[in-house]
Amino acid sequence: NPKTIHPGCDKYKRGIIDGSACVGLCDKETLYMGRCLSTLPNNQLGGPATQRSPVFDTPTRGTSVEKFREMVHNHLKSKLGEQANLASLVTQILSVADGNRDGRVSLPEARSMWALLQMDEVLLGLLLQDRGHTPRLLGFCGDLYMTERVHYGPLYGLPLPWPLSSWLPTGVQRTVDQWFTPSWPRKAKISMGLLELVEDIFHGTYGSFLICDLNAAIFGYTDHYELRLLNNKAVISEEQFRERMKTLKCQTDSDCAYGADCLSSCDAAERRCKEEPLKPNLAKACGVLKDYLLRGAPSGLREELERQLYACMALRGSAQMNMEHSLILNNLKALLWRQISHTKDS
Repeated sequence: NPKTIHPGCDKYKRGIIDGSACVGLCDKETLYMGRCLSTLPNNQLGGPATQRSPVFDTPTRGTSVEKFREMVHNHLKSKLGEQANLASLVTQILSVADGNRDGRVSLPEARSMWALLQMDEVLLGLLLQDRGHTPRLLGFCGDLYMTERVHYGPLYGLPLPWPLSSWLPTGVQRTVDQWFTPSWPRKAKISMGLLELVEDIFHGTYGSFLICDLNAAIFGYTDHYELRLLNNKAVISEEQFRERMKTLKCQTDSDCAYGADCLSSCDAAERRCKEEPLKPNLAKACGVLKDYLLRGAPSGLREELERQLYACMALRGSAQMNMEHSLILNNLKALLWRQISHTKDS
């Protein structure tokens, strides 16, 4: 197959955009688009290269680096709310924007980074990559970005063809989903990664985040059985969720939804949605892990593990449950760690 040149290369050669991947993509052609323009989770190049064609006119010519820093700060504040560490995050983003590592952010580099920051999944990747929960950002050119390859995904389950998936009873499908999974100690290590992700985005460095489509398909894992979040689009800040709920009118709780499973309740008297999320990430994560961890669990552990997972799945609310949330999370992590800390699989 002939190599497909990224449409942004014309803008790169005209000096409109720049970034750490532009040379390889457009000059040396050591990076190419052949396998990358798809939605498969283990493709290495990401970004909406085929969906839209941004203008790349922000910031405008003559914008100082300090003015650009202020623009980035205000953008982050609109997404994350007022957070104590925003200034350090802005500095980190400007460092990433300096694609050629010459110590300064050029106008083409700034335009590329501004386009990337309009994509919430890129912003979230930058927030979480220090903790290793998302695939590492390896480079960018315009609004196209390149991440590390995650070899295994989804977390479990096989994408069965439609006639078969509609014919199989749910219970059988759930059993089949668990057939092709790693050994139990390795599943426990991957599960620890999911629990640590939940811990890090619950009152984390840059506020709290909600995973609004928490299912096995949005996670994968590396050769070392480290969990990676493959679909950052499923995650929003709690600030965004609350702002969204403020605008919604309702008759029933089902009207107060964001994404697949981020819900609040309906104030029947006011006919408006309440701002408080009903179900924390941890409860949804435990629902995803229940069958995954119980299948093949050591016999001496299974009963206690099942009890803790069901207690976890019963969690409700958000802020008022901080202590119970932390207790259940710590107990689950300690239970898994005791089982895997001395095994070679961990």
